Amino acid sequence: MVSARDEILGRIRAVDRPAPSPVSRDYERTRHAGDPVELLAERITDYQATVYRTAARELPYRIAERLDGRGRIVVPPDVPREWCVPEVPWLADAPPLTVAELDSADGVLSGCAIAIAETGTIVLDAGRGQGRRALTLVPDHHLCIVHADQIVVSVPEAIERLDPTAPLTFISGPSATSDIELDRVEGVHGPRTLEVLLVT
Repeated sequence: MVSARDEILGRIRAVDRPAPSPVSRDYERTRHAGDPVELLAERITDYQATVYRTAARELPYRIAERLDGRGRIVVPPDVPREWCVPEVPWLADAPPLTVAELDSADGVLSGCAIAIAETGTIVLDAGRGQGRRALTLVPDHHLCIVHADQIVVSVPEAIERLDPTAPLTFISGPSATSDIELDRVEGVHGPRTLEVLLVT
């Protein structure tokens, strides 16, 4: 005896479905921007994050300036050594910190994989100096280092440079959401404060 479920599924399978139409991939993959660094800084600021510019040789000094007096700062285990300035009490994620330990930290310092100028988006892929996803989602303050050569103009350019199998995190400003009445709430699913050091 055929059940009603089997009968319905049989009818669905018997339908003559047309082959899917090919998807056009002729969209614009690259775009020109007069100054991608300036555009990225402007868009990040639009998201209520703060951008500071620095020369590479001044980066350790700028890190100390931004984090001095803030408390214990989490860093990925493979963060560049010169970033860990002595003025800041560091908390290395090796062995991996518990959620409670991350929650008790006062901030996190990380690098990034890429930054998208048009959208003001920073992308993390758990690569060198970025750590696992929880590091940048649990602490309330995130200081992210972005080098000028990591900036692309458009999303298609970024997608072509990223590994789709990596754990990608797209960050467009501090964590925020709005309810049905458009009341903005910050810090719901990530850091309440995002600061970006643009290294040129």
